[in-house]
Amino acid sequence: MAAANTAVSSNISSVNGQKSYPAALSILTTLFFMWGFITCLNDILIPHLKSVFSLNYTQVMLIQFSFFTAYAIVSLPSGMLVEKIGYKNGIVVGLVTAGIGCLLFYPAAGYQSYLIFLVALFILASGITILQVAANPYVAILGKPETSSSRLNLTQAFNSLGTTIAPLFGSLLILTLTVKTAEDFKLMTNEEITAYKLAEASAVQVPYLGLAAALFIIAAFFAVIRLPKIEASDISASGGNGGSFDHHFNSAWKYKHLVLGAVAIFVYVGGEVSIGSFLVNYLGQPFIAGLKEADAGTYVSIYWGGAMIGRFLGAISLSELTNKIKKTLFTAAVFVLAVVLALYITKEFQNFSSFSFSGFSKTLIFFGFVLLNYFAFQLGKRKPGRTLAILAGVASLLVIISMLTTGHLAMWTILAVGLFNSIMFPTIFTLAIDGLGKHTGQGSGILCTAIVGGALIPVLQGFFADNIGIHHAFFIPVLCYMYIAFYGLKGHKHNYSTVKV
Repeated sequence: MAAANTAVSSNISSVNGQKSYPAALSILTTLFFMWGFITCLNDILIPHLKSVFSLNYTQVMLIQFSFFTAYAIVSLPSGMLVEKIGYKNGIVVGLVTAGIGCLLFYPAAGYQSYLIFLVALFILASGITILQVAANPYVAILGKPETSSSRLNLTQAFNSLGTTIAPLFGSLLILTLTVKTAEDFKLMTNEEITAYKLAEASAVQVPYLGLAAALFIIAAFFAVIRLPKIEASDISASGGNGGSFDHHFNSAWKYKHLVLGAVAIFVYVGGEVSIGSFLVNYLGQPFIAGLKEADAGTYVSIYWGGAMIGRFLGAISLSELTNKIKKTLFTAAVFVLAVVLALYITKEFQNFSSFSFSGFSKTLIFFGFVLLNYFAFQLGKRKPGRTLAILAGVASLLVIISMLTTGHLAMWTILAVGLFNSIMFPTIFTLAIDGLGKHTGQGSGILCTAIVGGALIPVLQGFFADNIGIHHAFFIPVLCYMYIAFYGLKGHKHNYSTVKV
């Protein structure tokens, strides 16, 4: 999932006379894991609540609307709150708020109220928004400025780990109840139907109570530990041509490459979330894979796990590492991780006793897409804009192939999109704030607000899914990726994106 990076120039006081940054970074990494995990659980909630409340696709996408609207509404107030109470206290408030949102899932299930579920999701997302505003500056300053991007990539990798594990967790605990069809309900009494609906709704109670407990425990931990103190100061120039632009611009909104970047963030988050939100129902279609909800839910981990694999490959390919042996070893390790992930999720590791290529077909298919992802990074030649355009172009092509085909080809091409989503968010973010100078802070806030695309675009795709079918409604993400490709090729360039005033 997307995690905003805020460039902050800060002063740090030592902890007990020593700067224990690795320990502090390790503690903060748990937050990135948690909000990635919680955000991705929405992909499991969507098919579950669709069945519980007999919703159409437009109605069920209000789950993502409620969740991601919090970014638009809460981001700016969160910034003011964190400035007032401090970053560490902001983390505690964010964790407690998210915990309260999780607790509300209990009465929502008990009363079988979709409205309470939506309110709970908004409060939960509000807590995560506060966490992002408070935690990202810590990561940015815990070490040398020249290695800040490396630290952010590391924490985002753990965010991706959370999004990979969440579908497996949710499928096991939430999607285990056998789904009843309309024909099944005709054979059941009213009492049996009521009992079934209650059992379906209550399936979310225990998992979210557990998440609430975990969030409250982490909040208590952060309340008592000592972390390096951040005192927000003026944001320094971000490099590039920022200094020369400051004479011409009074507001970040007048930087066209920032505005176009905000649109790119909007459509990126919207496209990524839309695909993840529809995967369980899409893979359950008879003409795609015909999977049961619980089985389809585990395959969502391939989509989000692909983003994690792609992020690791991107970090290696785009790094300044010159030692070819180390680079090769790191790349090989990522390939091994990809194989292990595919073997576990597809359960093909059970075939080791009778090895055959046909027995490991799913793993081989995924590995083939990983290789394609690797070559896409090589074609990018370590140029962020070029790499972004190539990855977005491939992602768009994969979605088109899925729309125009059926069966396993349609299934694996849509799952493989996750690999190419990997570095899009941080790359767009970095390109958009380049050259803003003293307006970098405002620009970062604008980009964070653009995450609201995750609220609006899934609802739009839900509308088309209800009217033209789920298969062809994926033209919405295609348009999103096409715009991102444009931004990588041309939209981010200063000579294109600036005007004189």
